[in-house]
Amino acid sequence: MYKKVLLASDGTFEGLIALREGALMVKEIGAEAFLLIVTPDQPGLRMADSVHPVPRTDDSHDLLERGLQRMAALGIHGTGAVASGEPAQQIGAYARHFGADLVVVGHRRQGLLERWWSGASGAYLVDNVDCSVLIARQVVSDEDFEARLRMPATA
Repeated sequence: MYKKVLLASDGTFEGLIALREGALMVKEIGAEAFLLIVTPDQPGLRMADSVHPVPRTDDSHDLLERGLQRMAALGIHGTGAVASGEPAQQIGAYARHFGADLVVVGHRRQGLLERWWSGASGAYLVDNVDCSVLIARQVVSDEDFEARLRMPATA
């Protein structure tokens, strides 16, 4: 069903949950993956950063490399990139460029003030991609993830 899956994260806990869940799903279905790490660059997100820190660009490159290594350990063929800017716009642009038929993202509940500062990025993403979007929220423990690393791919 899905042949090309874009896994997107901003490096937050919720974004990392999405990467784990998405990577395991990609392994199960035998899809090609594109790993996108987005470093938000908005005044509102920088202010919200004091509440929910996100990685800086150097950290994002390290996260990308670790993610690609983990995907390779899972037997997933994948490439990736680091982008800076408004996350939903970057994810949408990379999804179109990669030709994704599924985008996997995480979700963090926001308070009213934080939502006001950061805008309605989820609605933007859904309205601006031509593929399915999975909001990954299933926490995969370290032990379960490591066990699944050792399992052979099914596709």
